[in-house]
Amino acid sequence: MLTNNPTAGHYIGIDIGGTGIKGGLVNLEQGIVQGTLTHLPTPQPATPEQVSEVVAHITDELTAGTNPVNHFAPVGVTYPGIVRHGISRSAANMDKAFINLDINTLFTERLNRPVSVINDADAAGLAEARCGAGKGTKGTVLVITLGTGIGSALIFDGQLVPNAELGHLSIDGFDAEIKASAVAREREGLTWKEYSARLQRYFSELEFIFSPELIIIGGGISQRTNEYLPHLNLRTPIVPATLRNEAGIYGAAMQAATARTLLTGVA
Repeated sequence: MLTNNPTAGHYIGIDIGGTGIKGGLVNLEQGIVQGTLTHLPTPQPATPEQVSEVVAHITDELTAGTNPVNHFAPVGVTYPGIVRHGISRSAANMDKAFINLDINTLFTERLNRPVSVINDADAAGLAEARCGAGKGTKGTVLVITLGTGIGSALIFDGQLVPNAELGHLSIDGFDAEIKASAVAREREGLTWKEYSARLQRYFSELEFIFSPELIIIGGGISQRTNEYLPHLNLRTPIVPATLRNEAGIYGAAMQAATARTLLTGVA
């Protein structure tokens, strides 16, 4: 059991991406990222050892000087792949050495403090559902990120159902992300109205399966929702995400808070 706790709801969240790794200090009680974010490029190749060094460097930077997070507090880290019980099960944009690796243990040993890892889409979705566009919404919330592929998070009453790979739903014989991702629109040169028809097919299927209370759209394309949302005909309210690039950091910090509760028994 830990005897030293973070002060006033402050946690470190680190978001690992295929090209960059960023971290920040989050005050979950106030719902804000304090100070500036720390950015470093993702090492190439993105081996476990090299990535853990970058995570350690960012953590050291965020805990330097007069900082409200002490050196015993858990750190939350996102990972761009499937994570089950702290073990990475995929590595689409990372070195294949990550597959079936206990990344919780890897980062915990390198940082010499508890680390809790969460899938990146799950982290961003959880943050949006709890303190972003879905704040206060009961029932099922779907957070769908339209980018290179389709990322997704499934939240019920504020609780995450992990590893919901809804971008791989089969729509008309294809993985949805092959035809309905933001990259698919660019690759095929679709107009926004043509792309909206693809999204209509995809979101109608999600609506039929899950009957959500709210759908939140994330990714860079969420800044252009006026181009396609007016063309959609859904029963479910559908809105753009609000936390933008900080969503993953927020979600990682939430994961750190959950880890602290498990370690100390204190919420």
